[in-house]
Amino acid sequence: MGKGKPRGLNAARKLRNHRREERWADLSFKKRLLGTAYKSSPFGGSSHAKGIVLEKVGVEAKQPNSAIRKCVKVQLIKNGKKVTAFGGLPIPFVFITIFVSLTANGEIGCREISQRAPRHQFANFYRFLVPNDGCLNFVDENDEVLLAGFGRKGKAKGDIPGVRFKVVKVSGVGLSALWKEKKEKPRS
Repeated sequence: MGKGKPRGLNAARKLRNHRREERWADLSFKKRLLGTAYKSSPFGGSSHAKGIVLEKVGVEAKQPNSAIRKCVKVQLIKNGKKVTAFGGLPIPFVFITIFVSLTANGEIGCREISQRAPRHQFANFYRFLVPNDGCLNFVDENDEVLLAGFGRKGKAKGDIPGVRFKVVKVSGVGLSALWKEKKEKPRS
């Protein structure tokens, strides 16, 4: 006979108790109430953590992709836990502008246009989407790095299995600033 929720003026206790019991099936609620972020998460509930680079590692991408994602093994300073962090940039792609010209003998010549060159003097220029590779060249062993989450609430992102964190700063300098050559890594 009775399907669904109990209705009526005297049903409040039943509704409240049922909701209180069923909320525990929600994983995010359970994590929050039990304090899992503080107990088992390597960051201990914080958004960022500093660590020392132990080694550079290549993590194979999951199917159907085929690549070796450049990562680093890091030991956190606050608790000594070892984690794997992605060594690339949070911004996946950048544009480069290529100037294409025909030489006198019919060959095609290409060169990259610098940002300062006036664009109007080039007739044929094309913009290409290129992944910003080479960030791991700024990260060396025994460097102090700042790590952040990958943006998936503690889960691995995309095709990189088991990697839940990314490198944000190296020796106190932002990785994106190093890659764009706006800043230099300190010598010490």
